Amino acid sequence: MHDSVTIKDSNVLDVEKVRKDFPILSTLVFGHPLVYLDNAATTQKPEAVLNAMDEYYHTINSNVHRGVHHLSQLATDAYELARKKIAEYIGARHAHEIIYTRGTTESINMVAAIFAKRYLKAGDSVLVSGMEHHSNIVPWQMACEERGATVKVIPIDGNGELVLDGLDKLLSEGVKLVSVNYVSNALGTINPVRDIIRAAHRHGIPVLLDAAQAVQHMEVDVQELDVDFLAFSSHKIYGPTGFGVLYGKEKWLNELPPYQGGGEMIKTVTFEKTTYNDLPYKFEAGTPDIAGAIGLGAALDYIQTLGLPAIRQAEHNLMAYALDALHEIEGLRMIGSSVNRAGVLSFLVGDIHPFDLGEILDKQGIAVRTGHHCAQPIMDLYCIPGTVRASLAFYNTPAEIDRLTAGIRKAMKLLK
Repeated sequence: MHDSVTIKDSNVLDVEKVRKDFPILSTLVFGHPLVYLDNAATTQKPEAVLNAMDEYYHTINSNVHRGVHHLSQLATDAYELARKKIAEYIGARHAHEIIYTRGTTESINMVAAIFAKRYLKAGDSVLVSGMEHHSNIVPWQMACEERGATVKVIPIDGNGELVLDGLDKLLSEGVKLVSVNYVSNALGTINPVRDIIRAAHRHGIPVLLDAAQAVQHMEVDVQELDVDFLAFSSHKIYGPTGFGVLYGKEKWLNELPPYQGGGEMIKTVTFEKTTYNDLPYKFEAGTPDIAGAIGLGAALDYIQTLGLPAIRQAEHNLMAYALDALHEIEGLRMIGSSVNRAGVLSFLVGDIHPFDLGEILDKQGIAVRTGHHCAQPIMDLYCIPGTVRASLAFYNTPAEIDRLTAGIRKAMKLLK
């Protein structure tokens, strides 16, 4: 089975040829060629991923780790090979530091639940930032409410950048863990996570990174970052939905209790006592999403073949083109103006409601996201109901940006 992947050289991506690897990009929407600019919500899947999952179900479908028969062994090999690929992709020291989950949301909920159970007590606090996705706010609120602790917030400024001047003071006030995103899903801001990690570690505080909007755009090396936990979702990085990753340093994963009980996460069970399994299986109760793991492994293979430097350069060039094009539209206001950004353009146009603009763009075959993007505190900061969000991937083109700007101008005429 051969899956086409095309790249001219290590620094230049042949986008038109790469687009042919994504079947959905040839779709017509209301008679118009699809312009898919909703990549921060979910990315499209290349043939390589679709074929890998299809091949699993057609040829080696079986449960993993629990059978001596041939298909089970093949399925287990493919499932664990994916774990090694993930570990290598994010620079983990050990494959057993990779925990399979259903996505970033479950990964953060897992850490919130088990960390709070072991370490959080009344009077303690967890520090997040003012630009977090709800999945990196609500789990900490729930854990803190249960333990009598509080959630503290790193503020952001009008440019959509973190204000770190008072970070040391915040960290000295009973903080037991810091949990921040690497890249904002609502603003595209790339946060100075190395500075945050270093500051937290000076106070002996572990850090969790929500990397859901980072791993598809840039190299992420957990050892170089020295981060304690990191979470991301498969579907944001060209893999299948319903599958994700939690990385944890071995020392933390050994110290923390299991998240769920059941099969696979045990060594022995009696009615008197249960002995937990080794890493990573201690945190992976029940039959897993085997095809999801294989699909993510195929997605990472695909990205590695293209090369992250080439992907990053293509997206950087497209972002610059898009910013210039959007700034030419009279009455368009960008929400967040961080110079260091990735993938996301959030904006409003005059007094047009984001939903109305999104619907008119949709009728022209242009898919964008409208609303608060699960980041209501950011919208409250700017005193707006939401934004239109165009989010980019390496398979997007300048011609699609031109379609977007033309579509916005058409909507302005219809809604004036």
